[in-house]
Amino acid sequence: MANEDPALIERAKRARRIVRNPSQYKVCHGCDSIVAAKVSICPNCHGYRFEQEEALVVQQAHILSRRQQHSVVAEDLL
Repeated sequence: MANEDPALIERAKRARRIVRNPSQYKVCHGCDSIVAAKVSICPNCHGYRFEQEEALVVQQAHILSRRQQHSVVAEDLL
């Protein structure tokens, strides 16, 4: 554990929250980000098409939890 990347540890924590409650999230078709189910426009790519099927949300959470962040998010632009 001593040489694990803190960013990956944080992504894994977020993924666990998503996997426990997939109905509260959806996957953006534009950038593959996982966003809250209540949003109508992706905060990362401004896309408006989403996948809400819970199995696909869980699958994407597992994928994202195992890799470094590749996309630019809103916080990066501040």
